[in-house]
Formats: sequence, C-alpha cells, structure tokens
Amino acid sequence: MTRYASVYPLVTARALAREFTYEIPDDVGPGAVVEVRFGNSKQRGVVTEVDVQPPKGIETSLVERIVEELPRPLVELALWVADYYGSTPGRALTLVAPVQRKARGTRPQPAERDALTGEAEPAELSATQRAAVDRITAALDAHESANFLLYGATGSGKTEVYLQACATALQRGCGAIILVPEIALTPQTLGRFRARFGERIAVLHSALSEAERRDERTRIASGEAPIVVGARSAVFAPVPRLGIICVDEEHDASYKQESDPRYDARTVAAKRAALEGAVAVFGSATPRPESWGKLERLNLGGRLAGPLPPVRVVDLRREAGYPLSAPLLAELGAIEEHGGKAILLLNRRGVAPALHCRACGTTVRCENCDVALVLHGDHRLRCHHCGHTEPEPETCSACGSTEIARLGAGTQRLERELEAKLPELERIRLDADAVEKPGALAAALTRFAEADRVVLVGTQMVAKGHHFSGVALAAVVDADTGLGMPDFRAEERTFQLLTQLAGRSGRDAPGRVLVQTFQPDSRAIELAARHDVDRFLNSELERRRTLGYPPFSHLVRIVVSGPDPDAPLQALSEVKQGLTGDVLGPAPLLRLRGKYRAQLVAKTEQPRQLAAQASRLLSAAAPAMRRAGLAAVVDVDPQSL
Repeated sequence: MTRYASVYPLVTARALAREFTYEIPDDVGPGAVVEVRFGNSKQRGVVTEVDVQPPKGIETSLVERIVEELPRPLVELALWVADYYGSTPGRALTLVAPVQRKARGTRPQPAERDALTGEAEPAELSATQRAAVDRITAALDAHESANFLLYGATGSGKTEVYLQACATALQRGCGAIILVPEIALTPQTLGRFRARFGERIAVLHSALSEAERRDERTRIASGEAPIVVGARSAVFAPVPRLGIICVDEEHDASYKQESDPRYDARTVAAKRAALEGAVAVFGSATPRPESWGKLERLNLGGRLAGPLPPVRVVDLRREAGYPLSAPLLAELGAIEEHGGKAILLLNRRGVAPALHCRACGTTVRCENCDVALVLHGDHRLRCHHCGHTEPEPETCSACGSTEIARLGAGTQRLERELEAKLPELERIRLDADAVEKPGALAAALTRFAEADRVVLVGTQMVAKGHHFSGVALAAVVDADTGLGMPDFRAEERTFQLLTQLAGRSGRDAPGRVLVQTFQPDSRAIELAARHDVDRFLNSELERRRTLGYPPFSHLVRIVVSGPDPDAPLQALSEVKQGLTGDVLGPAPLLRLRGKYRAQLVAKTEQPRQLAAQASRLLSAAAPAMRRAGLAAVVDVDPQSL
C-alpha cells in the first residue's frame, strides 16, 4: 500500500510557503529531512506528517532519499517560530535542518580554545549556589518544564551553577544546551565547559564552515556530544533528549536575530523547554525587566570573593581634559607607577564621531545614510552602517572654510591620548576595527591576561563576560553615549553596560570603578554607581507598566524602505488603517544605504495575530509596493526601535 507524507520544501519564497504531498517509503516518519523533486530541481524538505491522503487528480512523486532525522520537537519548534515571528515554514525549518555539505573530517578550531581554561573538578558550592542547583535538579527530576532567572552579581558563581546543573542532566541521561551571546567574546565560559566535560562538548556558531557544522551536528545527534555550547543558533541543536538550556548573559540584545526569521533565542529557548519538558535557566547580573518581572528567581547574591568595588562618578561638567579627566588620569597614573590592569570603556570607534564646520555648522555626513561619518586613524571618514569611506577633508564642502572641528572622541583617539600622557602603560584596543583579522581577538585577550601595567581600551566588547585577575580599575569614559538614543530601552542598556563593566574590577584584589558623565543625576548612572540592580529593575518595571511597554505588552515593528522619501510613510499609513490595537506612527527613520525608511510600532497582547494581520495587509499591497521599489519587514519583539 502506497504511503504519502506532507513535506515542507526548504525554500524561501513566500508563494511556496505550504506543504506538498509526496510518496514515501516505509521507513520515513515525521522529522525526516528528505530530498525531493520540486519543479525542475531537487530540494531538501522536512516531513511534518505521514499517512496523509493524496491530493485528487494530481500526480505525486517519490521521496528520493533521506538526508537526516530530526527530533519531532525540533520540527514543532521551527513551525512555531515561523508562525510567531511571521516567517515561512521553509525558512524556519532551515534553522533546524541547515544545508549539509560533505564532511571533511575536521573538528572546529572558536580561536580562543587555549586562551583561557577552567578547573576540571567541580568547585565547592556556596549556600546560595547549592540552593539554585537543588531547585534546578528538582525540576529536572519532576520532568517539569520550568523557567528560572539565575540572578547574582558578577563573580557570584553563575557559571559553576550551569556546570553542575549540566552534570546533573548528564547523570539522568539528558543533554544540555548553553547559549552565550557571542562565542568569540566568551572564551572563558567555553574553556570552563571544555575543562569539565572534555570531548562531550560540541560547539556551534556562525564562524564554523559547513563541514565543521555538519561534524558537530552529527556528534550531537548521535549522543557523542550531549552538551552544546554556542551562540543563538545553538538553541536549535539536535540534542536527542534535552534536559536543560542555560542562557548566559540573558540581557544581551545579540540573542535577537536581525534577519528572517527574526527570532529571539531567549524566547525560543523557553518554547523549546516547554515542548521537551526541559528546564530553562536564564542567567545575568543585570537581567532584563521582562525576566525580572515574570520568572522564578534563584538569587545568588553578591560576589563570592568579596564586595563589589566602590564607584566614583566624575561630573564632566566640572572637569577639563575630556576624554581623560584629572581623576581618571590620576587612577591610571597609579597603575603606571605601581602595576596592575585597567579597562576603559568608550562605546564609540574611531578618532572622532563627527566632523563639524565651525563657520557654517555643516556636519560631514554619509552620502547613503543620514548619519555623521566617523573619522578613523588613517585620516579617512567611514560610515558604520553602509561602509562608505572617503578622505578626511581639508576644507568644508559647503562653504570652503578650513575651520573643521573634530567632535567627541572614539577608541582610537583615546588610545592616542593614553600614549601621549601615560607612555609607560601598555595599550590594547578591543573594538570591531582592531579584531577584524582572524585570531586578533584571542591574541588581544591573551596579551591582556598576561601583561602588567596595561590598559584595555574598547567598546562594549570589553564589558562582555571577561574575568581577568589583577584588574585594579574599570572606567567608563563617557557614560552618556547611549542615554540619548531614541529607544525606550536606552536607560536599561546604559545601566547594564555600566554595571557589567564595574564587575570586571577587583575580582581577586581591591578594585576601583570610575564613571565619567555629563548627567550624574541620571537614574541609570546613579543606581549603577550603587550597584543597585533591584531598585533599577523595580522602577523600570513601574515605568513600563505606565507606558504599556514590555513585559506589559508585546511590540510589533513594521519597517518599510524605498528610494523615495514619501512612499514608505504613505504605504505604512495605508497599512495602519487595517491594524487593530495601539499603533504608533508612521514615523520617518534615518536613511540607510541609500534607502528612505519609516516605521510603525504596535503595542499588543497578541503579537502573533497582529503580525499575521500586518503580513496579510503587506501581501495584498505587494504588487504596488514592488512597482514603487518598496520593501517591508515585520519584526515581532524587536530589540531596538
């Protein structure tokens, strides 16, 4: 008797976003990745249902071969992602069944493997760590799909809780997934898991070749590597019997995918845990208000090695010498004289964020984007959005004046100022420009770990998950760079960045923290200086409750872009008429890469339904939008506005 199955071809076209029926051999079941004849070509597809009725009057073809088998919950997860985030099943299923090339028999090299490692033996747990592990273990034993917030100061022992919870899962025959924001910036976390679990660890991240990714997925699916460490896409790893997912630094915005499907790995982790009866643990010293407000907390308290360092706020309104004020120079001078390490955070690259004509007021801007060009150390101006570059001008293009001023400071200028004023301090820069070459990041981190009388200068990279001994000073050169952003999360992100950086100082000896700001009375800066996470998050939740922002609603963002400045606004005005709920806009956005943009933002308790509503309206308008050269994006739970 002939059997038939529903198969989703792994194609991206929305017009083909549906199931097709194929004949199958007896050994094909739900979750099989198969090769099928699709039109005039061969495509991979995923079997979602078997023993279906064939369509009447339509000839069906036979599945040609089985490529691999996926756990049924992963197929359900992918279809949920497609539905929730307004994507297509084909695109979402590609997340759980990526393209597989022939393996070359190689194992991944994430370049930081030998940079920093951890202890092979479990550490003795504090009382709060033991309570957290016991609560997670109880949920594992009850096969209870539970979500926990593991909250504690930097240095409070969150990673050891992950390690021992994963060991418990292994003892019960279960696997584990550990998500980190960016694998390259968390070598110590990876090193500690490798030291503890050895070859039972698999690593998944975007820098792997297709052959390396295939090898790792094969090891995971076979049970050879039951513990997976990786960035956001590792949430889809084919772990056969998943027991626990740990999401480290859960506050980090890089867990949100910025291309279709625009999934949030934190939300997907919770959904996968629910589908598989697993436990999800979200850890951070500075949790998101969304997690703080709704998850059961496992509170680790303060730093294991002692209290957090004192924070001194320097009011730049009363200080000369920006970017290096007198108090900051004095602190760095003490390190230059007596030894130690310092970390300086300035969340802007380059020499100067903008060039400004004093005569006519013109700011040099990108020809493709409505943003100022950034001056870099090679005397070239660069756009950090589209990559446009041009020489530093000698005169103003608008009026011909030579009165061109450099506004503000970036990491390259800060590096030069340190060289001029503190020549005995070794300088290491950590930003996107400095680590472009393979291995540059690992080399920089290793140099900093091994050096004395050294300062690490960088963007937010320097605040992400690094645990170095001997850091006597952590300083924020300009705490105001993020506060002026037109985003309701601006204060939250500033608070997180300051608190995370403060935690890098004084981990094994007394340390100091210095914050330079023109806004010392800002709530984010004032509470970060006190290490008062509880008060900040509680007040932030009250603010969001009043404004109707997450977690008290979901946001759905619709962006339209095109070659004409008015067309995106007009298209969104028409879409808005068909939407229900609290819809803000349309409002123009900065022009990027030659495209004019506008957005609508909807607040809703039913994001899936509103996104589907928006997608239907945009689909109906698609022919007219194509003729006008317009493109549209629907983003559920966006991380920036």
